[in-house]
Amino acid sequence: MNGSKAPLDEVRFLTVAEVASVMRVSKMTVYRMVHSGALPAIRVGRSYRVPERAVQDYLREAFVEAG
Repeated sequence: MNGSKAPLDEVRFLTVAEVASVMRVSKMTVYRMVHSGALPAIRVGRSYRVPERAVQDYLREAFVEAG
């Protein structure tokens, strides 16, 4: 096993629309993040799937405390 990596059967994937909803951004913004490498994704046919953990990690790292 790879330390903190979850087994593949435990990975939950989100659609681009679901990621956009969670992050409160447009689907185009999510596509830009995927294409720039800011958000990892896999391609399934013609669509992308983003690991839920990647979204959580991105938001955690991007979080800025006011003050």
